[in-house]
Amino acid sequence: MLLWLKAFHIVFMVTWFAGLFYLPRLFVYHALSDDRVSRERFKVMERKLYFGIMTPGALLTVASGVWLWLAAGAGGGWLQVKLLLVAALAVYHAACGKYLRDFKCDRNRRGHVFFRWFNEVPVVFLMAIAVLTVVKPF
Repeated sequence: MLLWLKAFHIVFMVTWFAGLFYLPRLFVYHALSDDRVSRERFKVMERKLYFGIMTPGALLTVASGVWLWLAAGAGGGWLQVKLLLVAALAVYHAACGKYLRDFKCDRNRRGHVFFRWFNEVPVVFLMAIAVLTVVKPF
């Protein structure tokens, strides 16, 4: 049972990260767009990605992670740091939601270069979380 839960936790995490990698990339293209048709298309794509894939992926990742934690009883410093990183990732997810609302209301003030850098943040989280989970360095 625990292995099934772990497998689904990984699937949910991959789903969440797929959205975290792609939504800021859409923001790059949205910030570069200068015609109404393109901007409206990006709004639809961003909304569907955020609410249809990212947010369910995030909720299922956290729920299955808590379930794993309770079932397996894992602990240690590595887990505390991982949980801190997941909380920070949730803040990043919320920031994506704020930028989504800004684009939706045509009040984005950030340029494509900002979103190119913003798009790199989840890579750092993924690397750190994966290393902590697999290596358990402390």
